[in-house]
Amino acid sequence: MYIVIVGAGNIGEPLIEIATAGGNEVVVIERDERKAERAAAEYDCLVLNDDATVRDTLIDAGADRADALISTTDQDATNIMVCLLGSELEIPHIVSVVHNPDHMDLFRRIGVNTMENPQRLIAEYLYRAVKRPSIVDYMRIGEKAEVFEIRVGDDAPVVGMTIQEAAHEGLFRDRILIVAVERAGETEPIMPRGDTEIRAGDLLTVYSEEGATPAVTDIFGHFEDHSQAQEPR
Repeated sequence: MYIVIVGAGNIGEPLIEIATAGGNEVVVIERDERKAERAAAEYDCLVLNDDATVRDTLIDAGADRADALISTTDQDATNIMVCLLGSELEIPHIVSVVHNPDHMDLFRRIGVNTMENPQRLIAEYLYRAVKRPSIVDYMRIGEKAEVFEIRVGDDAPVVGMTIQEAAHEGLFRDRILIVAVERAGETEPIMPRGDTEIRAGDLLTVYSEEGATPAVTDIFGHFEDHSQAQEPR
């Protein structure tokens, strides 16, 4: 892919690293001379030390053949201007960071895919890592539902049961679904079926409509303090 990335700061720099490592053709636009020089020295990409809110800058960056435009600056006003220009230049895929939740609708109205307030997302992730150490990784869906990864403990009630047996015993309520099983010695994740046995040490990807509450994580052998169930919303 041909990707134009605006901003080489705290968000943009790791994005540049990922995009270039993935074999994409990357052009970076960064107003700050020091950040632009660092990106040019560190990564295999073209870096323009210029203002991305100027139409000609995006044209110079190859907007006419870009597959995607990603704006990562710390100013929503800058990001929205960049996205508007990208839309006018008919770049197929436009993505932006949005720092103020009140601005989300504005971005969406012009067809921009967004990531809301990355600093808060990081803060919530770190808080979750301390409060709920049994959760390896998670993603919130809507107000309560979550998809999360959890490793099955040796003393988990489900160890040795098939998914169907666990459901029959009432351990898996209707609102819990095992999405994938990663197991030592298996090169690929196991796509679970009713007769799939759950073993200690399995890394499960789980969908829970009520989220990863202690009542849910208990099922997988992580008996955490139920008084700490309330998560920040």
